[in-house]
Amino acid sequence: MDVVSNQSVQHFKNDVGIRFQLYNSLFTSLPFHKIEKTGILLSLLSSMCEEGYEKGSSPVEIIEDFFSRHTSFTTRKERLDLMFRLVQYVERQVVLFDALEDASYKKINDFSGPGTLKQLMSAVAQNNKEAQFDKVLEDFCVRLVLTAHPTQFYPGSVLGIIRDLSNALLKNDASEINVLLQQLGKTPFFKKNKPTPFDEAVSLIWYLENVFYPAAGRILSELKNQFPGIATNKHSVIKMGFWPGGDRDGNPFVTKDTTLQVAAALRGAILKCYYFDVRRLKRRLTFHDVEEIMSDLERRLYEEVFIPGKGSQITDKEIISILEGVKQIVNEKANGLFVSRIQDLISKIEIFGLHFASLDIRQDSSVHEKVFSRVAASQAGILPADYDTLEEKEKVKLLLNLKPLNDASLFEDTVVKDTVEVVNAIRSIQESNGELGCNRYIISHATSVLSIIEVIGLFKLNGIGCEEMNVDIVPLFETIEDLQNAGDVMKTLYSLPEYKAYLDRRGRTQTIMLGFSDGTKDGGYLMANWSIYRAKEELTRITRQYGFDVIFFDGRGGPPSRGGGKTHKFYASMGRNISNREIQLTIQGQTVSANFGIIDSAQFNIEQLINAGVSSSLFADRYPPLNGKQEQLLQELSSYGFDAYIKLKNHPQLANYLYEMSPLRFYSETNIGSRPAKRGQQQASISLGDLRAIPFSGAWSQLKQNVPGFFGVGTALKQMEYIGRFEELKQLYNESLYFKTLLDNCEMAMSKSYFPITAYIAKDEQFGAIWQMIYDEFVLTKQYIYKLTGHDTLMGSYPVDKLSIRMRERIVMPLVTIQQYALVQLREGNDDKEDSLQEVLGKLVMRCSFGIINAGRNSA
Repeated sequence: MDVVSNQSVQHFKNDVGIRFQLYNSLFTSLPFHKIEKTGILLSLLSSMCEEGYEKGSSPVEIIEDFFSRHTSFTTRKERLDLMFRLVQYVERQVVLFDALEDASYKKINDFSGPGTLKQLMSAVAQNNKEAQFDKVLEDFCVRLVLTAHPTQFYPGSVLGIIRDLSNALLKNDASEINVLLQQLGKTPFFKKNKPTPFDEAVSLIWYLENVFYPAAGRILSELKNQFPGIATNKHSVIKMGFWPGGDRDGNPFVTKDTTLQVAAALRGAILKCYYFDVRRLKRRLTFHDVEEIMSDLERRLYEEVFIPGKGSQITDKEIISILEGVKQIVNEKANGLFVSRIQDLISKIEIFGLHFASLDIRQDSSVHEKVFSRVAASQAGILPADYDTLEEKEKVKLLLNLKPLNDASLFEDTVVKDTVEVVNAIRSIQESNGELGCNRYIISHATSVLSIIEVIGLFKLNGIGCEEMNVDIVPLFETIEDLQNAGDVMKTLYSLPEYKAYLDRRGRTQTIMLGFSDGTKDGGYLMANWSIYRAKEELTRITRQYGFDVIFFDGRGGPPSRGGGKTHKFYASMGRNISNREIQLTIQGQTVSANFGIIDSAQFNIEQLINAGVSSSLFADRYPPLNGKQEQLLQELSSYGFDAYIKLKNHPQLANYLYEMSPLRFYSETNIGSRPAKRGQQQASISLGDLRAIPFSGAWSQLKQNVPGFFGVGTALKQMEYIGRFEELKQLYNESLYFKTLLDNCEMAMSKSYFPITAYIAKDEQFGAIWQMIYDEFVLTKQYIYKLTGHDTLMGSYPVDKLSIRMRERIVMPLVTIQQYALVQLREGNDDKEDSLQEVLGKLVMRCSFGIINAGRNSA
């Protein structure tokens, strides 16, 4: 371990570990509930869990032993009541731990070290690459897209407490900490009603206002201070994207009205940020010829925010022009006093405009198919009645020459009607928020050229031709098969004269989204990651061949099992064979609060991504692309991993295993997201095909098995050893940042697995074989990762992260134990299946999910 890592570990132990023990002892002694000494009982249960699992006890045996040895409770009601109270304590312990990590963030992470903006700017100056750096930043940006995917269990009130608690811990204000811990104990974590899509949007707008707005401003200011000549006004180095209110895929609750409402909220929020910044600036700019200008700007922004509809709408260009004028006067007449603050605000306006974040529209291709099937059946004369039976080429031709549909009200299906009408919502948002307010349409399950042309058809139905479309069409390729076919789809698309002309008008650039979600569920960890790498290579080559540029948008989300983890290292490792003009990725759920929950962490993680993208261009020799032999090696490795994963995936009991042994069936009751847990009709049965990736990954993480993040890796490595190619893999691990990062993230997923908790399943007649299959693969993977890396522990290269995970897993062990206990009771309570008991046990399972997922941070 190097000196910096050693210091970080020591800071973590002192500022997080020791302080957690200190404040936790205070916290668990607070009298929150009817039952005294709940905190002491929780400590006893934690110890019993650790000792019990080491001896091979089951969750049921541990819980029963706990009640008989440490309580006088004998009735089921008393015991369940105590378990709910223990759950509430653990939830709040996780919050305390989160707040301590946030408060210590700057001590634990080196803001001048590898991957930071300071390190990048220093490398640029030392290597005399200022001109190339300026050139790269003309096109390059990091685009973070906040999604509404439901893995965030903290309600807004708790997020506020975390923020205040972090600040109090930073100041070591014991009195304030005590009060906030008491507030935390009384604040409910459970939402009684499902959030609407607008509620989800409001929650994420909080992060835009309080975290991303100041963090992005800091980064741009640092860049401009070091390199004043950088023209960031032409192309912002940071962009924000937004899915709540625009993402319709599988969510019937998102409507045209929702989309318009969210766009208005985004515009209102950014204007409010500008208004308060102008007010603060005005207190400093008290000079002759300036004060009056600032007062007028403050008044106009006030009217925009608080008296909507009064007067003409102000534009972002107008605000910048006013501030540039003020800056000039201050430079000439006030010795440039506070000019840096004026520039900071101008930089923020360059990033956020009047849209704050670009609202993406997303819909599944099957819905578009249904739209045109209904149009053909409507007898409106726009499409032939036999449209559904035509070949794809004929359908494409018809859609490219489609006439407008005069009346969308003829559709009875509300989803079909909304899909047609959302085009007008896009146009309306662009008028109020600017083109960047809503200028992308993403097609889930894009499997063909027709999938993409159907979006052009939607605009034509609304009387908008290709030449008037101010929208980028973004196909999303997710499954292994879709990724393999993506090159052929795009070749055919680029060959269409109409589409080529459309791309010419859109800056000769095609954005393509590649999704890990269904990819990992479909083909396993190795094949999903490798298929995306190969698809990027092929799509880069094909797009360049046709004279266009390609930008890749990754549906990473956050968890290692879906492409998350050490994301910036993946981008640094791409090499020149893969387009790196922009880094675009989704950020979701608890990954938002984990990586971007405070200004410091947001700044650090955005800087890491900027550094990765820019470095791979400026210092390409440090990140050579994989050569043909290395690619063949990884292809073979992935194929063996795929074969192993498919055996598990095709096991006839796998869906039932997840349904019965994990909290999967209770996901829809958590009230954390507006989206249903399954695509399509909500039947009682479950199948992997219609199961969404988030409940799929989340169920495995709560089982502490994390199958999507490692399964097949051990078998693949063993097979490579058997055929005599293991030494080649060792060499590749030492030479390729891509391969190393792939295994680093696998190790992270495995570090959050703990099989003793579910070892009792090995004896189960129905599911014992599946559990054994998964456990054997876990042991094999760990064995071969040690062989490959030379480490004797998982995450040996990341000591602080490893320590954090270990402590978090210890905190939630009682929750996982209680959850498994309740699941067993639900399965085995054959003689006592009254509805009320079943309901209470189900609620207990669901409530345990909150703390487990929040503690895992990026595990679901």
